[in-house]
Amino acid sequence: MSDNSQTTSNWASLPYHRRWLLDQADGLFDFFQYKAVNPKGGFFDLDESGAPIGGANPTRGIHSSTRMVHCFSIAYLLGRPGAGEMIDHGMRHLWEHHRDSQHGGYFWQVNDDGPVDSNKQGYGHAFVLLAAASAKVAGHPLADKMLADITEVLETRFWEAQHGAIAEEFARDWSPIDGGSYRGQNSNMHLTEALMAAYEATGDRSYLEKAESVADLVIRRCAGSVGFRVAEHFDRNWVIDKNYYHPDEMFRPAGTTPGHSLEWSRLLLQLWALGGKTQAWMPDAAKSLFVQAMSLGWDKAKGGFFYTLDWDDNPAKTNKLWWPMCEAAGAAHFLNEHLPTDSFYEDSYRLIWGTIANRFIDHRHGGWHEELTEDLVPAHTLFPGKGDLYHALQACLIPLFPATGSLTNVIVRAEGRI
Repeated sequence: MSDNSQTTSNWASLPYHRRWLLDQADGLFDFFQYKAVNPKGGFFDLDESGAPIGGANPTRGIHSSTRMVHCFSIAYLLGRPGAGEMIDHGMRHLWEHHRDSQHGGYFWQVNDDGPVDSNKQGYGHAFVLLAAASAKVAGHPLADKMLADITEVLETRFWEAQHGAIAEEFARDWSPIDGGSYRGQNSNMHLTEALMAAYEATGDRSYLEKAESVADLVIRRCAGSVGFRVAEHFDRNWVIDKNYYHPDEMFRPAGTTPGHSLEWSRLLLQLWALGGKTQAWMPDAAKSLFVQAMSLGWDKAKGGFFYTLDWDDNPAKTNKLWWPMCEAAGAAHFLNEHLPTDSFYEDSYRLIWGTIANRFIDHRHGGWHEELTEDLVPAHTLFPGKGDLYHALQACLIPLFPATGSLTNVIVRAEGRI
């Protein structure tokens, strides 16, 4: 069926669709809440059926624990029983195991014996800020201490005022890795999300000002200079490196990534709203990012977004991941709410959710398939199973609340009413 809208109602306003989204969120909470807790600390990655993977002493990445804290802070604010225990489990693991009590900062990976990868990554620290901000809104007793700690680390170790963004990575003792030559947009994009959440949790406007600074650099200046293609990789002076290659295609894929254009589209509109709609360039940039991602990144023959494109806009990595679908759904909703003049956003919203429902949701085992082949068959070349709740959960819940801020904040303002 064509997704050309023939009605005046957006799906996000329809009671059935809203109930369906909440059901999907509940299914995700069920899948992770009762299967992912590692009694020794942190959380298991899960296989397709929901069984823990990684052996007797699995490695725990910082992004796993932080995202679980964020998601179950959302669950707690919604009134989900048992969510408070999940927040507490994750916060204690972050503070007692990921935090480096000797040098400061937070380890990238740990296991039962200590750090497995002791490097200090900007990406991981961005998510610590998000977890602390979300836990603060949920009222967790460790939140203020962690929020103060991570804010100091970001300010004194990562933030580069001359660029208005953060550096990427350091060794445990804060010596630069590879001479400090690399800068990345992914860590700064997630920092933008976390800075907004911290601003909403505290009222401290310096967080918001930093978020606006990062967005101005990464999107207005850098992406704007190449036709609003979101460059992933830069040198230390924030000059785009189109030839950059790294074997870790999960976190540093070559070329451009349509999913990040979609993610930035939503974040820009959220930032625009939080900042009082004073940044006039943001709405047009959000539109450009979304339209270009749909036009160049969507597989018009088979559906789904190609993981990466080369710099000539041709598909490069043609596997289809779940997280760009999630970010596309959130971006389409924000565009519908803030710039409701084009049916393209609603048509896209329906197309995206239709593909998610029929291809990405695992109706047999629960959870979502994190990776499909180009032909939309479940695969595991980048992701071994189901290790993440964050993207899918936010996609389900964002359309249920006003498109004016972070989920934790808008849930509190709406008093949990869906």
